[in-house]
Amino acid sequence: MTGGENITNITHFILLGFSDFPEIIAVLFIVFLMTYILTLTWNLSLIVLVRMDSHLHIPMYFFLSNLSFIDVCYVTSTAPEMLYNFFQEKQTITLVGCAIQYFVFSTMGLSETCLMTVMAYDRYVAICNPLLYSSLMSPTLCGCMVLGSYMAGLCGSLSQVCAMLQLHFCGPNVIHHFFCDMPQLLVLSCTDTFFVRLLLAILTVIYGIINALVIMISYVYIVISIMKITSAKGRSKAFNTCASHLTAVTLYYTSSVFVYLSSSSGGSSSFDRFASVFYTMAIPMLNPLIYSLRNKEIKDALKRLKERKECC
Repeated sequence: MTGGENITNITHFILLGFSDFPEIIAVLFIVFLMTYILTLTWNLSLIVLVRMDSHLHIPMYFFLSNLSFIDVCYVTSTAPEMLYNFFQEKQTITLVGCAIQYFVFSTMGLSETCLMTVMAYDRYVAICNPLLYSSLMSPTLCGCMVLGSYMAGLCGSLSQVCAMLQLHFCGPNVIHHFFCDMPQLLVLSCTDTFFVRLLLAILTVIYGIINALVIMISYVYIVISIMKITSAKGRSKAFNTCASHLTAVTLYYTSSVFVYLSSSSGGSSSFDRFASVFYTMAIPMLNPLIYSLRNKEIKDALKRLKERKECC
């Protein structure tokens, strides 16, 4: 394009969302709304419970309450906009709004990845070095690890958004998704996206592969330590303390990897969009249930809270 030709810069995008399913649009809205409400209710309730019950003021539940906070922010970065767009004839979002949405979404997603690694280390210390647990997992160290998770997520997300804002968009401006995600934006860019794709690959290695390896190595040592426990009851108790975290990690990684591998080309089929709902909305809703259903300490905390209300 010569210097004398005009370049039309796109200032807003059209989110396709689920508008190509008009026959079930009402059902989708109700399902997504209920999922969002349950996600907020269960995660915020868990945060309040951990704060109110002194028996839960230990590293494991400190990390868990922060995971619930991240999940609340994570789902809120996409769900309200998606629900609002169900009632809009033209589902538009500005370039700045798109950048802000992706910034919050990416920050929370990367922070959650780092926090899950921190939680794996916590379980490793609890199982492999139980006598040193209190001294190793001090409140100061726990606070620093959580803060480090947030800062790591912030830095990774900020680098992506800065790279995104260097791109130029000159049409088309239709995003085949219900939120602003980087693969779909790269396809719409009319400038070279090599640097951004390289940055995404580097961040995937740092935040995805390295964190996954650390978690896997932690659980190898955990399994070895559990197998050394002589009593069946002791092995069962040790396994139960890790089962919830391992389940949450497996769901989070498998769903996110599947979605991003399937949409790496930038296209987003209907199946990809519904699959994205699972890791953006369903997993944040399921996390508090996964950690609570088989957790005796949380059940005891709920009983104490109920007794306290009855006394009042």
